[in-house]
Amino acid sequence: MKKILCVSTNPELAATVKSACQKYSIYFDPVIFGDTEAALSYIDYELPEIKVLDFASSEIDNNRIISTIDADPWLHNGGIIAVVADQAQLQALEDRKDPNILIALTLPVFCANFARLLRILWINQHLLFNRGMTERLGGHETGSFVCDNDPMDFKVFTTFLVGYLYSTNRITDDERYNLQTVFMELLTNALEHGNCEITYEEKTEWLAKGGNILELIEEKNKNPVIAARKIKIAYVLGKSKSKFVIRDDGNGFDWRSRVNRDPVEVFSEETHGRGISLSENLVSKLTYNEKGNEVSFEIDNLKNAANTVPGIMVPFATVEYSDRQIVCRQNDRSNDLYFIVSGRYAVYSGKNLISVLSPDDMFIGEMAFLLNDRRSATVLSIGNGRLIRIPKNSFLNLIRKNPHYGIFFSKLLAQRLVQQTQKNVALMAELAELKANSGIPTELPE
Repeated sequence: MKKILCVSTNPELAATVKSACQKYSIYFDPVIFGDTEAALSYIDYELPEIKVLDFASSEIDNNRIISTIDADPWLHNGGIIAVVADQAQLQALEDRKDPNILIALTLPVFCANFARLLRILWINQHLLFNRGMTERLGGHETGSFVCDNDPMDFKVFTTFLVGYLYSTNRITDDERYNLQTVFMELLTNALEHGNCEITYEEKTEWLAKGGNILELIEEKNKNPVIAARKIKIAYVLGKSKSKFVIRDDGNGFDWRSRVNRDPVEVFSEETHGRGISLSENLVSKLTYNEKGNEVSFEIDNLKNAANTVPGIMVPFATVEYSDRQIVCRQNDRSNDLYFIVSGRYAVYSGKNLISVLSPDDMFIGEMAFLLNDRRSATVLSIGNGRLIRIPKNSFLNLIRKNPHYGIFFSKLLAQRLVQQTQKNVALMAELAELKANSGIPTELPE
């Protein structure tokens, strides 16, 4: 069950969160705090994926809460739904461009739409997890999302998807911002010029008169044919590359006149219409279908490297390893912990290869570290790599000062135990089926 943290002193806001969560009580559990310190403590220990912060509550220090989340992105991620007092506060939050803020809404809009937001979360709950708390089977994942002609829908989904890519070590912090920019530009094009059939000239005239583009979209959606149209986002997240497809239900547009243009010319002469040129410079293989209502693009995934280091591990020195260098040997008395910054590491029991670790596995030697025991395997660097070596005593002293990290590591190991148990159960079932269908004796004959 996912926790929905609400930090507010407003009874109406809290009631809205509770009421919406009741519709999905199997999946979401609301937790309400009206105090900054209590909220920060909960964030540290429970690592909630979704946080509703009430910026209209003067009693809540929301900037401090966001600063705490931003200070250690390795540990804290997920989405922030900001509830604001007015349009000025909303614009201030938009200008921050904080990748953790899913969306900012005034209280009336939040109360009217939170149930729909929660439904989006429910449909895409596989994208909600804390770093290391899920398993990427085969490193290949596919999915899709269908949204209405509402910027709120695709903004929320985009932030979740990009946040998931970041938390699974597929993109860096800079790439996180770039990818989110590309999604918003292309989805905005699909909405405005695709589904709503707003021409470049029409938008130019509307903006010149001081109009708000959201008002124009709302006006277009009064047409039931346009209002019924959808935008589909599909993705394939692979080991080395990830691909994304955005398709609208519109009649398409003349994309040939907009692609491969000189960026200097575009950005110096036009007041809008820069999305395609900007996107071409941030991702690879951006292409349109013949009709012009579908665009696809790719990104190269981060390979064998962690995109960020846990805050409490920053003080420790990074150790460089060359190809085929021994990290530790089986039966050594060392119980240091290693955080994997980059590279791959082969694990041998005796002379048999039993596993290959990468930054997705996060750590080397956690069992000896916890059990104060000898090394259970030999670890060999494959290619060049970097590890942070953490002596046990030093790390335990840090845990005493930052106990929430101890809770996180306990959860991480418990999750890995659950995953291993599930694998064992599946293997046992497969073995039982093999025995039943092949006539293999259950006991070794005398």
